[in-house]
Amino acid sequence: MTVEDIAARLLAQGKRVSVAEADTCGLIGYLLSTVPGSSQFFPGGVIAYTGGLKQKILGVSDDLYQTKGSVSPEMAIAMARGVRDLTGTDYGLSVTGVAGPTGGRSGLPIGTFYVGLAGPDGVEVAERLQTDAGERDGNKRQAAQGALD
Repeated sequence: MTVEDIAARLLAQGKRVSVAEADTCGLIGYLLSTVPGSSQFFPGGVIAYTGGLKQKILGVSDDLYQTKGSVSPEMAIAMARGVRDLTGTDYGLSVTGVAGPTGGRSGLPIGTFYVGLAGPDGVEVAERLQTDAGERDGNKRQAAQGALD
């Protein structure tokens, strides 16, 4: 899905979205902001690259971080909920994953990402994405586009 399509849908419904990004480090926010007038539907977001920021800014519990890890569907949902609540938007969109070139502490394969969405009326979902770029930047770009899709 293009950012123009997302913008049109949000504007037509009078809704706003914010983002919480770990491994994509602001790519989703950047892509949303390329649409002229994006401030009408996108006030901003949080780059929570390390666990400490996930807890301090997004309100992710230490228990969740310790039991489920920084790359999990539960973490993606908690991040999405946290940014939605922090910014007062209708939707919170998050991504957390393993960009590479090493697997990090999660033990998951490089290119594994979880996208979280928190919306109105208790909607909270997470989806696993597996990128195949073979290198860090490509994995980040594929994850950002996957989150938008």
